[in-house]
Order: sequence, then C-alpha cells, then structure tokens
Amino acid sequence: MSQLYVSAGIQLTEGTEPAAAIEMLQQLARATVDEPGCISFEIRQNLEDPRKFTLWECWTDPDALAQHFKKEHTKAAIASGMTEIMYVEKLSALG
Repeated sequence: MSQLYVSAGIQLTEGTEPAAAIEMLQQLARATVDEPGCISFEIRQNLEDPRKFTLWECWTDPDALAQHFKKEHTKAAIASGMTEIMYVEKLSALG
C-alpha cells in the first residue's frame, strides 16, 4: 500500500490566545514526528488569517494515522479546545 497523505485545516476557537495555541501546536508537531509510521508532520499558519492553520502529514499507512490519535500528546492537543477542525483530506500520490 502506498503512503497516506493528509491535509487538515484547523482554526483557533473563539477566545483562544494565539501565542498559547501556537506553542501547543509546536509541541504537537515535535512529538508527532517521532511517532512510528510518521514520515512528516508540518503545521503552517495562514498568512491572510493567522487564526487558521494547515497540517500537512504523511504516514506509512492508515493504521499509523489511527495510532496517532491514541497518543497522549494528540489527545491533549484535542482536549485543549484551542482549535477546531475545518476539514480533513486523505490523499494519495499521483501515479
């Protein structure tokens, strides 16, 4: 099976302090790149709306992504309530 690519859009929830959310997202990225099956995990901030972010991810397979959501750092980031998901796209490479 080919690698699984993910593009996810998130935005800060109402009342969330941007600096605190950025620190939380940076911690999430640092922890996630060390997970088994994670090939890459990047978070980019939108230049036109700094309260929005895009996550670019590459995983060895769907199971590795599923395991990501069981990790404590992922659960903590979700439980923080600082962000909400706008969209998630699961992608594959062409060809």
